[in-house]
Amino acid sequence: MTVPALLDHITITAPSLEAGSEFVREALGVAPQEGGEHPRMGTHNRLLHLGESMFLEVIAVNPAAVAPARPRWFALDTLPRQALPALSTWVARTADIRNALTASPESLGSIEPMSRGTLDWLITIPEDGSLPLGGLAPALIEWSSAAHPATKLIDRNLRLMKLELLSPQPERLEHLLRTLGVDAPVSIRPAPVARLIAHIATPQGIRLLSSPGTPGNALPYPHIPSPS
Repeated sequence: MTVPALLDHITITAPSLEAGSEFVREALGVAPQEGGEHPRMGTHNRLLHLGESMFLEVIAVNPAAVAPARPRWFALDTLPRQALPALSTWVARTADIRNALTASPESLGSIEPMSRGTLDWLITIPEDGSLPLGGLAPALIEWSSAAHPATKLIDRNLRLMKLELLSPQPERLEHLLRTLGVDAPVSIRPAPVARLIAHIATPQGIRLLSSPGTPGNALPYPHIPSPS
């Protein structure tokens, strides 16, 4: 029996936390709050509440940390210094990461123990630090604590309404998500280049965050009101 996988968080990669945070602030009208450091990966992050058990993460290489002996996650080692911050991938939460990874028809990496402050979790990371299917395939995560990290974040009245996955191989991606039992507001549509677009409700209306390839990367839609 497949254990449902839920959308846990979306990930913005950036050459620095400051650049990533400003990208989010300009797009959504709210800057992410401090997160913490990931000692095993030599990275740090900032976070933004998107729901009771969902959040946005801005992640970057921590210049003050010791470089890891292996490639960093989320393809951060290959991110050019002049790169624009962008929505790069997403993470799906499961209560049984080992069975989910075994069932996956795609290589999502190996299961690695991670920590940030008092938080501990298991997550899938490819050995080369790459993003499976160009970031369209989710990383799998299993939290060790009962309370989700989003419950500790300030609620700024932002909600993730939909995550669009634009794929040159939509059938392949659909098969993956179906096998993983993904139960989330995720839609797939064909496109020549892999791309992610997150539709986020804000007090000012719906805003979009996207991966490289969409003009501006952050697209405002002020004419669409947020749900009350």
